[in-house]
Amino acid sequence: MFKKHILKNGLRIILVPIKRSMAATFLVLVEAGSKYETKDINGISHFLEHMCFKGTKKRPSALVISSELESLGAVYNAFTGHEATGYYAKVGADKIDKALDIISDMYKNPLFDEKEIEKEKGVIIEEINMYEDLPMRKVHENFSELVYGDQPAGWPVAGKKENVLAINRDKLVEYRKNHYVPEATTIVVAGAFKEKEMLKKLQNIFGSIPKSNKIGKKKVIEAQKSPKMSLETKKSDQTHLVLGFRSFDMFDNRKYIVSVLCDILGGGMSSRLFQKVREELGAAYYVNCGNSSFTDHGLLCISAGIDNTKGKIVIRGILDEINKIKKVLVSKKELDKSKNHIIGRLMIGLETSDSVAEFYGDQEVFKEKIHTPEQLIKKIKSVKATDIMKVAKEIFKNEKLNLAIIGPLENKADLEKDLKL
Repeated sequence: MFKKHILKNGLRIILVPIKRSMAATFLVLVEAGSKYETKDINGISHFLEHMCFKGTKKRPSALVISSELESLGAVYNAFTGHEATGYYAKVGADKIDKALDIISDMYKNPLFDEKEIEKEKGVIIEEINMYEDLPMRKVHENFSELVYGDQPAGWPVAGKKENVLAINRDKLVEYRKNHYVPEATTIVVAGAFKEKEMLKKLQNIFGSIPKSNKIGKKKVIEAQKSPKMSLETKKSDQTHLVLGFRSFDMFDNRKYIVSVLCDILGGGMSSRLFQKVREELGAAYYVNCGNSSFTDHGLLCISAGIDNTKGKIVIRGILDEINKIKKVLVSKKELDKSKNHIIGRLMIGLETSDSVAEFYGDQEVFKEKIHTPEQLIKKIKSVKATDIMKVAKEIFKNEKLNLAIIGPLENKADLEKDLKL
């Protein structure tokens, strides 16, 4: 069971003791990501994440920070998304106090040394270059840009290279002041630790941070009347595609139905799309389906890496399976299989302290309301075949259909002609 505490300054603390664990994870989550940015500073959330590792007053360099963490045997990292940034360290249970001291220091006291900022620009540009060379990943950025266009939801998390080059210390300090505030921060500790002692330490470290107003984000504009497609022609041995639809935000209870729908379509090797695209057509190594729910929008996406010569036949095969699930009720056997698959992966995924920390932290930072695994399992079990068909009809519409492709294809007009349900 978890316990939630809210400090006087608004900072939230989630404690999840796991007695059987030999490790513990300390996670800091902040409501700061690319959707909180303006166009001129797109990429700054990600840049700020990098700079928190570059030194603090107590630990004046990246080498000091990394050396301390590695001397603990820590698994540590950070991540930036569209709506949140996170910093974590997972250590043996007896080292959690030291991990807490290091990660909290990075969060509270980054130096933002100007020389380090200039050096890090080159690092981040190389990170962007790396993503450009990974079409399996880049196609998802292209898909978001296709769906949402020139608004924060359509911008890349890492930003454009010209933006990265224009970021300076003043911009980083200002952005941090507007977003790294107590009421927008969630602390999670999961694993083996002493609750009372941990809570007292966290109160001492974070309770003195003054309250501050949080700058919000613009609401996503949803505007589409017909299918849309983007094609990035790139010489490669494989074509990567994302075919997807606008779905529901994280506050919509239909998301549980969508999760079962996605599993039926592309949740594993026995799923419909895997059997169709890989086993029947022999056209792909990977094909899957997943739903991403954000605070004010959602996307159901089918991804595949396919034979360069089989673009049309694969797209048509995917659309045929989508049409089928709209028209024919899922059998009880297939429905039960998918529910059990989702529930099994959930429980297996929560075996480690870092996954437990992320499970509780993600819910709290976005919704300020947490469902336990048992509550989520109950919601998954309640999904009916009629629910699947109803939601499929709501999501799978031409005016919500989008397709992004990266590969050596040039027949965009030909593909667009057949892009319809």
